[in-house]
Amino acid sequence: MAKQGLTQEEIAALFASAGQEKRQPQAAAFPQLNPGGEATGDPSPLGLLADVELELTAELGQTRRSLREILELGPGSVLELDKHAGEAVDILVNGQLVAHGEVVVIGENYGVRITELVNPEGSQGR
Repeated sequence: MAKQGLTQEEIAALFASAGQEKRQPQAAAFPQLNPGGEATGDPSPLGLLADVELELTAELGQTRRSLREILELGPGSVLELDKHAGEAVDILVNGQLVAHGEVVVIGENYGVRITELVNPEGSQGR
């Protein structure tokens, strides 16, 4: 059968040898984090998030249709949305409503002009 653990004599010998080596504590040495002493990057907390990519959606409106109706769609089909022409467009970031805007034409492209910001608590601001 294999021996498990240490005997009392082995434990006493380890303590005795550890007591003979008295080491003096030494101060830890750390390299400088910024040798130039100048701040780097954006000091604001939001600066850390500046390069995070988010999904931005401009939602013209919504509609609910059955699978049969969707399969019948083709070129020239018209979907009626739940908003009227000229009504504000919802702007969502990662699925959360953050603003309202209006559709504008820039050259040959469409764009959205933000007209109103929506606070997360539900109150609206400009």
